[in-house]
Amino acid sequence: MNARNILIVAHAHREDTVEAATRIVSIIREQGATPVFPPDDRAELGELVPSFLEVDALGIDVALDTIDVAIVLGGDGTILRAAELVRGGTTPILGINMGHVGFLAEIERDDMDDAVHRILAGDFVVEERLALAVKVRDRTGELVYETWALNEASIEKDSRERMIEIVIEIDGRPLSTFGADGCVVSTPTGSTAYNFSAGGPVIWPTVQAIAVVPLSAHALFARPLVIGPDHAVAVEVRDGGLGSGVLWCDGRRSHLLPVGARVSVKRSEDPVRLARLHPAAFTDRLVRKFQLPVHGWRGPTGTMMTEAVSVIPPATSRRDRRGGPAS
Repeated sequence: MNARNILIVAHAHREDTVEAATRIVSIIREQGATPVFPPDDRAELGELVPSFLEVDALGIDVALDTIDVAIVLGGDGTILRAAELVRGGTTPILGINMGHVGFLAEIERDDMDDAVHRILAGDFVVEERLALAVKVRDRTGELVYETWALNEASIEKDSRERMIEIVIEIDGRPLSTFGADGCVVSTPTGSTAYNFSAGGPVIWPTVQAIAVVPLSAHALFARPLVIGPDHAVAVEVRDGGLGSGVLWCDGRRSHLLPVGARVSVKRSEDPVRLARLHPAAFTDRLVRKFQLPVHGWRGPTGTMMTEAVSVIPPATSRRDRRGGPAS
């Protein structure tokens, strides 16, 4: 069955993004489908394009569980916002890069028309990305905050002039205590974001793992760790320590962490779903996005050629939510 309700998430403060949104709305309607905006996007875009005020709004005119695909116009920040909007549903996200690096985006703006037509025809696969379930408990053990993250959960000092003292725990056992600027707990998707800047490893999307990276730690053992996806991480802001902290998830959701607070992080049961049109190798994405030098590479020859076939990330064929196969 072809897609019928298409969510469009766009940054209204860029002229090229507004033009792209206008084009996508036109294509969706030409193909007999229904464009949908988040309410805030509809209001902002409607100030620039009055006809957008007539487009259906998510949660007002159209329910989340009727959205087939979310098309995102922007960089990784806009894609993270879209992931928030569709959280709790099964809607896959297609990113069209209108920013700079855009690691999460599937295509560039020049391929937009073809991509939208393929989405409307159901010609895509869905790739599931590991997400994190994050909980905060106070010193008495009471649950005071609960959220999730696609990229990372970071525990950071809340005061520039002082560190926080933290205890890192893996699977209920203490690993190390030290003063630091904080700690980043990252998914493979987030390994090229804050984790990367903090000196953590780049993790291929095909690898199910969680990275734990201390931030500017005053300790002999404060190296990045990579653990399996079914292990649990906890970070405590130590009693009698140097100061309080703050939890940030994807740089979008935050919660203050007083001394004695405990943050637990594990794999979420609800992954984030990305719509994929091209089985591109992650190596090529790294080279393109980071502009890595590959001059002089000759490539495999002869019998080595079969040993160097790119590994395509596992993806599941899109299926209609009612159980039937996708068209």
